[in-house]
Amino acid sequence: MDPLHQFQITPIVPITVAGADVSFTNSSLWMAIAVAAAYLLVMAGTRQHAMVPGRLQSVVELTYEFVAGILRDAAGKEGMRFFPIVFTIFMFILMGNMLGMIPGSFTFTSHIIVTFFMAICVWIGVTVIGFWYHGPRFLGFFVPHGAPKFILPLMVPIEVISYCVRPISLSVRLFCNMMAGHTMLKVFAAFVVSLSAYFVIPGILPAAITVVLLGFEFVVAFLQAYIFTVLTCLYLNDAIHMH
Repeated sequence: MDPLHQFQITPIVPITVAGADVSFTNSSLWMAIAVAAAYLLVMAGTRQHAMVPGRLQSVVELTYEFVAGILRDAAGKEGMRFFPIVFTIFMFILMGNMLGMIPGSFTFTSHIIVTFFMAICVWIGVTVIGFWYHGPRFLGFFVPHGAPKFILPLMVPIEVISYCVRPISLSVRLFCNMMAGHTMLKVFAAFVVSLSAYFVIPGILPAAITVVLLGFEFVVAFLQAYIFTVLTCLYLNDAIHMH
């Protein structure tokens, strides 16, 4: 089977509005499932508020403190006012990545349109926050501190371009890692099936590699959510403190 077939978007409920296709797709379904899973996890883990937390409460509290620590270290105390949106981003990406590991599911973070939309929302939001905090002085962010005036005509356009490509680098990193990992898993899984159909022993090595790749992919799924969140916090720090 084609290893790229798993990334095909298919409509579940066809919907057309003014000639535009706005169908509810398998990608939409798994986004909704990811949101529901994150919500249920947090609600279930914070329902009892026990002094001695159980496993579920511990997971939620550790996740809360983990994201809060990232934001606090990257953007300081002022950045904590944006904790809800940062926590939401982390949980949405993490759930999307982890649920995508379930056989027969759909990994929506393996599509550039999804990751780019999230990245462009972060970029626009951070830019708005920068102007909200500093007004027109935020444009000074594109002027390197201490740079000689005669090279500013060269440096300022470079800084502007670097700032504008942030959504691309942020989205491509997540998209490429998830798509590449799932493709490799599908390829090696196909080797296991095809080789084991003739001989048991030749299929052992691909099976072992597939197990290792599966564990590695779980790590990558977490790391990509972490990296996306860290970069979001760093961009917030730039907007708040103009460092």
